[in-house]
Amino acid sequence: MFARRPILHCRECGATVVYRLPDDGDTHPRAVCTRCATVHYENPLMVVGTVPVLGERVLLCQRNIEPRRGLWTLPAGFMELDETTAQGAARETDEEAGAQIEMGPLFTLLNVTQVGQVHLYYRATLLSDAFDPGHETMQARLFTEDEIPWEQLAFRTVRRTLECYFADRRTGRFGFHCMDLS
Repeated sequence: MFARRPILHCRECGATVVYRLPDDGDTHPRAVCTRCATVHYENPLMVVGTVPVLGERVLLCQRNIEPRRGLWTLPAGFMELDETTAQGAARETDEEAGAQIEMGPLFTLLNVTQVGQVHLYYRATLLSDAFDPGHETMQARLFTEDEIPWEQLAFRTVRRTLECYFADRRTGRFGFHCMDLS
């Protein structure tokens, strides 16, 4: 389990909360307001991104922000309210790489419970090799499988997604991959 900051005050009325089982039969301790009885749920964060491809090459971004500044990643980030997972993945690809894509199908779903996250990556086709990275990215570059900086990848979810992508490409059949990373 990852270390998280407990909720201290109710988002509805500002009173203090206590962690206990709610009266509705829930089986998990929740932050419950001592004044208005609002139950506050803590849920995983959604990370959405793409595996953007042009021919035999995959687009990676070199991170210009922490965590893992200077390492390489697929374009991805936290999903925003009022967007679908695909819209968020497309937005992150534009923000981080300045890449124009045609969105493909959902490719990987990775549960990263130790940090309270779920990562979703879509396959995407790049419409050009012109990139205009945003401030979060030092550079955006295309790599063949042999050129991927495997030891300089920022996150295990990126490594696993790339491994699945290249394995599927070798077989000529792309599937959907769901996995738990601890």
